[in-house]
Amino acid sequence: MKFLQSHALKDIASIIDCEFIGDPLFEVLGMNEIHVVSAGDIVFVDHPKYYDKALNSKATVILINKTVPCPKGKALLISDDPFRDFNTLTTHFKPFQPSYQSISESSVVGEGTIIQPNCFIGNNVEIGKNSIIHANVSIFDDTIIGDNVVIQSGTVLGGNAFYYKNRPEGYDQLKSSGRVVINNNVHIGASCTIDRGVTGDTTIGNGTKLDNLIQVGHDTLIGANCLIASQSGIAGCCIIEDDVTIWGQVGTNSGITIGSGAVILGQTGVTKSIEGGKTYFGTPIEESRSKLKELALLRKLPEIIKELKEK
Repeated sequence: MKFLQSHALKDIASIIDCEFIGDPLFEVLGMNEIHVVSAGDIVFVDHPKYYDKALNSKATVILINKTVPCPKGKALLISDDPFRDFNTLTTHFKPFQPSYQSISESSVVGEGTIIQPNCFIGNNVEIGKNSIIHANVSIFDDTIIGDNVVIQSGTVLGGNAFYYKNRPEGYDQLKSSGRVVINNNVHIGASCTIDRGVTGDTTIGNGTKLDNLIQVGHDTLIGANCLIASQSGIAGCCIIEDDVTIWGQVGTNSGITIGSGAVILGQTGVTKSIEGGKTYFGTPIEESRSKLKELALLRKLPEIIKELKEK
């Protein structure tokens, strides 16, 4: 999330009432998660395992729960609870805006687009030309939808990320301030759920087609001309490159990359990043030919054991 204007480090520190290390007038341009940060951003870190990754990232302001040497050209915000204070900043710069009507006055709907009854269109939503939004679709704030898009009934775009911190009193949710971006010529089936980015975008590329009952997690990037079949679950922060085919009931780990042109057969668990241009199957995932040969050999195992006993 980029701020509407730059802010001084001292002003950011005053919002969350914390100490800082660096020039009080150090320029702060936004706040983002580690995988989408750029110069001027705040990133938070609250575990020693990830200190170095945050300090050496592209972010130039690190919200951290320990006083450490400040890298050159950067600044630190010292907090006893970076997760809490990141949420405080999200609430300050991107507060929740309630809606009081089905289609917000701040939304923009392109020429030729049809919105069927009982849809909800949130604040600052943009929908392009010649799209069809079927009945009972919910499109939450800040979602961007291109031209010639079809969204079937019951789908929800822009729900909050499934991102929690386990505290003694229960789970604490990291607030989401990102968007969902649906490019041109995308079809989305019935009862799909596509979560907004925590601070960035969850993106569906041009020409991609989603079947019914598909979950796409926060900050995932799906490329152009992909096909994803029913009951598949794509975790957060995944990259699915162009021309990928994912068959039914596939699930993925978070943070993995599926290379361009890959085919994932049904009920596969994508537990790691995989190259493009190949067909895969199984859990843990393997190239389909190897996996199917393995299964064929397993079927022969009782016969092999019987032969060995007879010897």
